[in-house]
Amino acid sequence: MSKQPKTPPSFAALVQAYFAEYLTQQRSLSLQTIAAYRDAFVLFLGFAESRLGTSPAAMTLADITPELIIAFLDHLERQRHNSVRSRNARLAALRSFLKFAAHRDVSSLQVIERALGVPVKRFERPMFGYLSREEMLAVIGTPDGTWTGQRDHVLFLLLYNTGARVSEITGIKVGEAVLDDSAACVHLHGKGRKQRSVPLWRSTIKAIRAWLKRNPQFVATSALLPNRSGHAMTRNNVHQRLVLAVKTATETSPDLAMRRISPHTIRHTTAMHLLQAGVDISVIALWLGHESPTTTHHYVEADLTMKERALARLHEPEAKIQRYQAPDSLINFLKTL
Repeated sequence: MSKQPKTPPSFAALVQAYFAEYLTQQRSLSLQTIAAYRDAFVLFLGFAESRLGTSPAAMTLADITPELIIAFLDHLERQRHNSVRSRNARLAALRSFLKFAAHRDVSSLQVIERALGVPVKRFERPMFGYLSREEMLAVIGTPDGTWTGQRDHVLFLLLYNTGARVSEITGIKVGEAVLDDSAACVHLHGKGRKQRSVPLWRSTIKAIRAWLKRNPQFVATSALLPNRSGHAMTRNNVHQRLVLAVKTATETSPDLAMRRISPHTIRHTTAMHLLQAGVDISVIALWLGHESPTTTHHYVEADLTMKERALARLHEPEAKIQRYQAPDSLINFLKTL
């Protein structure tokens, strides 16, 4: 007696297995990544329902055609005004699901292959904006004696010292700041649950110690940089405080008023200053927590000073190359050998 062919899972079952099993258990992705993929699916399923007239629960893999995906991506750019990078991120979520579905429903391979043929959209990367050392020091400023001012001073010092992402800085616990003079560092939790440790300057150590002395109620599990409620600062909190700091810094660095500065600008600033100081590109990649050194190479492209130094080593087409002529004393020395 022949076996009955196994019924392929429904689209709804595939989506549930993708999120409940594959992303969380097999891939062990971070909550932030899973949330980003979830948001992509909510948007896509809502768009598909309005376009096809089919509820998400009734959809099939055959409904996910290249035409539907392209229309969805165009919708993101034109109606929702998403950037090309956001568009590509949503597409990456759909592609990840389709590759997963291909292993669970072999009968739909042809449909899935067609859908996977939708390419990412190329875009021109903007040049990195970064601050000079003088501008960065003006933004960091000096504590004004208030609780908030002292916290913000530590915040901006840490952002510049570590080059960390905002989420990494706001996620630091008191116990993750090691202030021993011989091995002072801070432990950061980066993307994809990756952890790294970054050394601290003496000025940063001093500022953190003063901050902890002012807040004796902090314990090892407390947020190092809390808001007034005692909870970790949010991304919006950090952005608002930076806006105020930049406004104050314009008194000594008026050019800052003409620029758009975000917390990520400080990250770029750290990277550029490390690069200009001669730190190897691979070390900077580790410092910033880049998954690929290719990302770090963009800083080389953005540094005009480095390019000018490289150009200076080349001879201009019309320049006459001078031959090296040793001084007489050196020639006499060589002749005696």
